[in-house]
Amino acid sequence: MFKIGLTGGIGSGKSTVSKMLKDLSITVIDADIIAREVLSLYPEILKRVRCDFGDGFFDDFGELKRKEFGDYIFMDEEKRKKYENIIIPYIKKQIFLGIEECYKLGYDICVLDAPTLIENNLHTNMDINILVWVDKETQIQRIVSRDKISIEKAQLRLNAQINLDKKKDLVDYVIDNNSTIESTKEQLMDVLNEIYSRGTI
Repeated sequence: MFKIGLTGGIGSGKSTVSKMLKDLSITVIDADIIAREVLSLYPEILKRVRCDFGDGFFDDFGELKRKEFGDYIFMDEEKRKKYENIIIPYIKKQIFLGIEECYKLGYDICVLDAPTLIENNLHTNMDINILVWVDKETQIQRIVSRDKISIEKAQLRLNAQINLDKKKDLVDYVIDNNSTIESTKEQLMDVLNEIYSRGTI
């Protein structure tokens, strides 16, 4: 089975490319979805969060207030890393279980869609890595518009990830998502066609 890593910073349009792949009937493992699922699959995560960060980030039903908690940890790198050290091992576990399941089902291709693919060294487990890139100004504008947050908060979230320009040197293909949806799709098809033409898959 051929494993493709798909990454890109917050606001880069990675999810748009991921949907394009799904529309082509390519199996995609979404790390963002897994990051939410593990909170239910492994209750010990929230127990650790409650212990380490207090009760204030939980509602009356014991659910994590994700937006409030996210704003809190992105304000402080030490707190963010503390939370990542709690949750990331569980996310990785589920990712590898998902990849193993794809093997068992006999899939030819499996795509791992992960915003922090490189930050967590998951790209080293892939056969090919693709980066969805936009310039920083566009990235900030999209985050502010989508999440209804300030430029300062958007910048804090960007600071938690490796700069997209640096990621270019660590991937095999770059899709420039500064332009139109049509341009992005055309670039994606070019990448897939090149991979196929090389006989890699």
